[in-house]
Amino acid sequence: KRVSVAFLSMRKFCHICSMEQLNFKRYPFTLKNRENKRYIFDVVRKKDILLTPEEWVRQHCLQYLIQEKNYPLSLINVEKKLKVYGRDKRYDIIVYTPQGEVTLLVECKAPHITIDQEVFDQIARYNLSANSQYLMVTNGLTHIYCQMDYTAQVYHFLKDLPSYTPSL
Repeated sequence: KRVSVAFLSMRKFCHICSMEQLNFKRYPFTLKNRENKRYIFDVVRKKDILLTPEEWVRQHCLQYLIQEKNYPLSLINVEKKLKVYGRDKRYDIIVYTPQGEVTLLVECKAPHITIDQEVFDQIARYNLSANSQYLMVTNGLTHIYCQMDYTAQVYHFLKDLPSYTPSL
């Protein structure tokens, strides 16, 4: 049987639709199927990544930072090791200043994970090593932003993250 290209495109699009709609704008992603598994192209790591619910959130968050907040791709790092209390941990997203200081630390969770104190404590522990100016925690549905005040040793919740300016 011959199948039209339009049908295959629609099938691929419907396959994409099976992922949960998140509280972000809709972004165009490059998705592939290999060996009955779905992959999404990560613009930071420049490779296809297995598409899990958490990865779906991470990729939306990356697009939000790049397209909505204008953070340069060259200052963003994804899923690298970070030493926390002498143990290797993996952060989801870090954004650096042009001078190499961490300005934003992001923790992504799958949509079914509730953003609670335990999740917030996790990013707070990671930030003991990262010393970021801003923190973001998201499950794709709920986003929490805060700015660190190291002098007063407190954090201030924000309605949104600031957009990138070279002085960040």
